[in-house]
Amino acid sequence: MTLLKTIIVDDEPLALGVLSACLAEFPDIEVVAQCRNGREAIEATLRLQPDLMFLDIHMPGKNGFEVIKALQNDVMPMVVFVTTYQQYALDAFDLHAVDYIPKPLDEERLARAVGRALERFHSAQGRGEVKQPLIGAIDDLLQRLSDNADSAPPVNSAHSLADAKLVVRDAGSARVIAQHTIDWVDAAGDYMCIHADDETHIMRSTVKELVAALDERMFRRIHRSTIVNIDRIASVQSLSKGDYLVLLQCGEQLKVSRSFNEPIKQLLKKV
Repeated sequence: MTLLKTIIVDDEPLALGVLSACLAEFPDIEVVAQCRNGREAIEATLRLQPDLMFLDIHMPGKNGFEVIKALQNDVMPMVVFVTTYQQYALDAFDLHAVDYIPKPLDEERLARAVGRALERFHSAQGRGEVKQPLIGAIDDLLQRLSDNADSAPPVNSAHSLADAKLVVRDAGSARVIAQHTIDWVDAAGDYMCIHADDETHIMRSTVKELVAALDERMFRRIHRSTIVNIDRIASVQSLSKGDYLVLLQCGEQLKVSRSFNEPIKQLLKKV
């Protein structure tokens, strides 16, 4: 029997215990970690590479949405959100075929979510395909919750490079981000997750479009779905087969693929 390595994330100890006990009834589920906040969830995902995550949305510090945005496609597990959002908002998740369980815990809904996860796992869905519908559902839900979503200004990819700014739409509002504050960028289909100053902003763009918008003196593409600010690299570890692992000053670890390792090689020659 193939077991789905599963982590559960909730800041409420009682809710964490109840969910853990319920999942113990499913022979195909192996709970490998219980996390009480978003940072623990990110660390456990990077360390354990689970197949499935049950993720509370409302948590102090990094909430469930920010956990999703912070993870690279390569380590993205299947996700079931655990939430208190009302049905009118959760319709956004249904639209994007994203699983969720309303609070208080509904055992029938839990069984359905586990069944769907098993079906997706056995159909060999790649992890890189998981993040895009999640980001789409999050974006849609936030727009539904935003009072001024319909009147929000359109997304502008960037101001002139001389200004070194990006103007992005984040949860129904326009945000101006100084490019030098950006640590890294992760792609999910037509969405970009911009990580800057311990916050994550979502904008609609492709990797190619954003690379063109960012200052080439600061940013390099290190993976088909990742752009990094080279000024934020703290250390570089050499891996097998020409790959590298970079550690950013913010603590994030990012994999550099062979196809995009030339900038890292050049950086190492300079130090």
